[in-house]
Amino acid sequence: MSDVEDARPSEDAQEAQPVQRPGKKGKYRRDKPWDTDDIEHWKIEEFKPTDNTAPFLEESSFATLFPKYREAYLREVWPMVTSALEQLGVACVLDLIEGSMTVKTTRKTWDPYIILKARDLIKLLARSVPYQQAIKVLQDGIACDIIKIGNILRNKERFVKRRQRLIGPNGNTLKAVELLTNCYVMVQGNTVSCMGPHKGLKEVRRIVIDCMKNIHPIYHIKELMIKRELAKDPKLAHESWDRFLPKFRKPTAPKQKKPHRKVKKSDRPLFPPAQAPRKEDLEMESGEYFLSKTQKDAAKMEKKKEAQAENSQKRREEREKAFVAPVEKIVKKTKQESNETISIEDLKKKFQDQAAKKRKKTEDAKTESVDDFLIKAPSKKKKQKTKADAE
Repeated sequence: MSDVEDARPSEDAQEAQPVQRPGKKGKYRRDKPWDTDDIEHWKIEEFKPTDNTAPFLEESSFATLFPKYREAYLREVWPMVTSALEQLGVACVLDLIEGSMTVKTTRKTWDPYIILKARDLIKLLARSVPYQQAIKVLQDGIACDIIKIGNILRNKERFVKRRQRLIGPNGNTLKAVELLTNCYVMVQGNTVSCMGPHKGLKEVRRIVIDCMKNIHPIYHIKELMIKRELAKDPKLAHESWDRFLPKFRKPTAPKQKKPHRKVKKSDRPLFPPAQAPRKEDLEMESGEYFLSKTQKDAAKMEKKKEAQAENSQKRREEREKAFVAPVEKIVKKTKQESNETISIEDLKKKFQDQAAKKRKKTEDAKTESVDDFLIKAPSKKKKQKTKADAE
């Protein structure tokens, strides 16, 4: 018993040994007390002039073109651009004849990455970004992205409408996107220029491309607002936020179920039809196959003459039809037989009435005088007033 008890390790020895993590992958892993959560492993340390005292071996340069309407503004701003880049040891050239801007390293350049920042600066200046905003791209932690939207849509009117939807009334939609992503967004022509942190640039690119694909930016704005509120709660830091985010789906009408149609079996025979005879077989049956070439030509000529004779006979008959007189139609006149019988007394009465009407007209014509047809002038005699009227 004593040997067994001595073989067991003491409690102090167990505490001294590091605790191994369970699982096959964590077999040889040990805790690192110096590695705490407050250390930012992805943080980019500031690059100072003391970190690189020697000059570069080769000269690096970048150039970009700018539009004609941008020339006047660049002339005003170029002295400020030159002074800002000289502090970082970068030279810049503005070529108004060619319409280009060039940045290049010098012997005084100490930051190897600053030439890429200077390249982004001249790109933003060419895309109508003001100098006060474009100069911020030289800072650490700020990047830029130029999104091309001109080749997403073919219809020009639809492109202008969706681009205006991205800006919103009085620029409200664009301002909301800038506040939620901490980025500066500039819509100009066929491109969208944006500046800010990498995380914000990723969101801006998604919003812009979806807007061009007919998804309204308000859906993404609502989603970003919810994410910003959820980020304030430390309990939800290591949980999925999918249950809180809205799911916007395009409203589609439910599909109507089509009635199931029973396929009727066709009445086709089980076996395929017999093979059609060849031309040689038909000639062998008629005996034409064994004839010589002259005999075949003579038979063809005879058939041709018979066909011509039939056609000429048909044409002759059609021409002769024009000389045949058409059949006259016999019109039968049918008299309406009156079934009514007129009596003699009725006829006498009718004639007497007609004679009386004529006699009356002649008498009226004799009695009429010329004075009857003249307008009589009004009489000028005054009416005598009666005593009753005077009283």
